[in-house]
Amino acid sequence: MTEFGKQLGSIETGIPGLVLWELPVHGDSRGWFKENWQREKMTALGLDDFGPVQNNISFNDAVGTTRGIHAEPWDKWVSIASGRIFGAWVDLREGPTFGKVFTAEIDPSRAIFVPRGVGNAYQTLEADTAYVYLVNDHWSPAATYTFLNLADETAAIDWPIPLDQVEISAKDLAHPRLADVAPMQPRKTLVLGANGQLGRALRAEFADAGHVEFASRDELDLSSPELASARRWRDYGVVINAGAYTAVDLAETPEGRRDAWAANVTGVAALSRIAADHGITLVHVSSDYVFDGTYDGEHSEDEAYSPLGVYGQTKAAGDAAVATVPRHYIIRTSWVIGEGKNFVRTMASLADRGVDPKVVDDQFGRLTFTDEIARGIRHLIDSDSPSGVYNLTGSGEPQSWAAIARRVFELSGHDPQRVTGVSTTEYFSAAVGPVAPRPANSLLDLSKIIATGFAPADADASLRAYLRR
Repeated sequence: MTEFGKQLGSIETGIPGLVLWELPVHGDSRGWFKENWQREKMTALGLDDFGPVQNNISFNDAVGTTRGIHAEPWDKWVSIASGRIFGAWVDLREGPTFGKVFTAEIDPSRAIFVPRGVGNAYQTLEADTAYVYLVNDHWSPAATYTFLNLADETAAIDWPIPLDQVEISAKDLAHPRLADVAPMQPRKTLVLGANGQLGRALRAEFADAGHVEFASRDELDLSSPELASARRWRDYGVVINAGAYTAVDLAETPEGRRDAWAANVTGVAALSRIAADHGITLVHVSSDYVFDGTYDGEHSEDEAYSPLGVYGQTKAAGDAAVATVPRHYIIRTSWVIGEGKNFVRTMASLADRGVDPKVVDDQFGRLTFTDEIARGIRHLIDSDSPSGVYNLTGSGEPQSWAAIARRVFELSGHDPQRVTGVSTTEYFSAAVGPVAPRPANSLLDLSKIIATGFAPADADASLRAYLRR
């Protein structure tokens, strides 16, 4: 008999993410009423906003009808519309709780949230039982399931009605024992822009992770009208967007302006819609160019946008699109150095070739090496840090470009006094073609990411290590 008058609340089960819920049911002589799924109340009490898109009902005529154990590649909210069941759930995900079992009786006054990869099974305890479940992905024949035999000796589920006395499908009887089950892998991670400087650093950072995929722009173009169908997006838990249009001066030309907006805004907005629709955590790399650099101090994550040029404007607009995704990390960085052509390599080459450069001395910031950005991204994902914007650069004393150039000369065994400091205006006075405005102050406040447990590497130590390599 359904219990009336419960308070809405959750009960932990010992299986991570599997949560039993008590539901208020209001009844009288006419019958009863309940709110079977109430997003605002339930998320306020800690339930993931899992975004259901399909509602299924399994009707069971007889007592003892037994179904499962099926682990599906989506999350599921299970409840009872009529009747009563004995439910069994087994963690079939890769990890330390693989094989852990939870059982409970469920009637209309109870529901359970079943996360992706946890096996679900039930046995009806009353006739005419209607088993209802909301799922956050549309059924697809391409979906990958994981199964466990109902009679598995390791799980040792104590079924109220012995399995040899109930109705079971031949398919369910043929499922493997726990020792033969291949655990369900976590949702995949996709790195976009995987052939760029940051992309190559992310390849190295995630080289040990079999669930991480990499795609270059040629393989997955964010501007493609087929982007929404380019992947089975529900299979991905994280997408890291390491690609961007970064030619800051060329962005000031008519063609460059169009290309910058297409890559940094239109494509990013399309990716953001996909991430929001499929419950994906979107990681996006931003820039100090979203600020004009006039602030006297370190830029914080909540400072208002004030971009000077086209590149900065497109990065700010892209950030705004990503911020609409419920699960997102916007990594704001500056003065990036990676493999390939960059400022440090240019200065080292000039030093070796006997060239005495003039370098800007009225812009200030800290170098950020791509392997440091990759390390920070992995930290935020692995630590499940709160969504939002995070500044990430090297740590240490602020430097001008000229001071860094002198340090490169010194570490390369050359006289640092060969570097002459000049103003930004003087440096670009002979430039042919448009020159993008640069922020004079690129210093970013690192306290927020430090509070998550991440320790940014000292920029000068990273520079020394880079030059040794």
